[in-house]
Amino acid sequence: MRYKKDTYKQNKTQQSHCKNFYFIFGNEGIILISDGKGGYTIPVAENMPEELIAERDVMHAGNLDGLEVYCYRTKIKPNDSTVFSEYPLRQSYNVLDHKLYLMAGKCAELLYFNDNTMFCGRCGGQMEKSTDISKKCIKCGNEVWPQLSTAVIVLIRKGDEALLVHSKNFKRKYYGLVAGFVETGETLEEAVKREAMEETGLTINNLQYFGSQPWPYPCGLMIGFTADYESGEIKIQEEELAEASWFRKDSLPLIPEKLSIARQLIDNWRGEL
Repeated sequence: MRYKKDTYKQNKTQQSHCKNFYFIFGNEGIILISDGKGGYTIPVAENMPEELIAERDVMHAGNLDGLEVYCYRTKIKPNDSTVFSEYPLRQSYNVLDHKLYLMAGKCAELLYFNDNTMFCGRCGGQMEKSTDISKKCIKCGNEVWPQLSTAVIVLIRKGDEALLVHSKNFKRKYYGLVAGFVETGETLEEAVKREAMEETGLTINNLQYFGSQPWPYPCGLMIGFTADYESGEIKIQEEELAEASWFRKDSLPLIPEKLSIARQLIDNWRGEL
């Protein structure tokens, strides 16, 4: 919905007796409000916070705990740091309730979709909201939905060891797991085996589904697997990895934070999930 003052006034009247969640994103991340107990949470109010007016579109993201969820971007930086604080989305995991963090990720993906579909990819016409999760071209009628970049990630076991890799993209000396995007025409299982071979030169078997996780950086879906080593010697893909090695449970290097499915896979292997 295109944000207009008249439209919003009408919405305010309609919502005058109910409260809503407002997931507000600034230039550096998500804007949270003090919970009065030394922490921060998502603003809940009848109307959009007057201090943080929307830059343009206000999007409806669904319902959470009986409250409607709205999200938008603002260029206004909060003046009162005792009330509002801005967190990078990833760091908000350590502050927010898990349900709120997951909804924040959904909101971030919806806003990313909205930002990148202002004009039609077919004819160049203007795109307008069709449903809460789709937009339609006013010129040719082309309709689009949020796109997911699907990726697979796998923990490979070899006896009492697991294969951990250090990606060249990691900012710190983290060791994670073999992972990569699913290519057109591939099954998930084919993608896992291809990534293991491409990144490390290893073949694997006993592939088993573990779980999945939305990854809103900016619009991913991570699908986790476990597997067993079958054959081969480690030969890293130097364009992607800096190091790869087998590690025992009692001698692990620095591993990913708990927010990621990579950590869930590792913790499950360690018997700590």
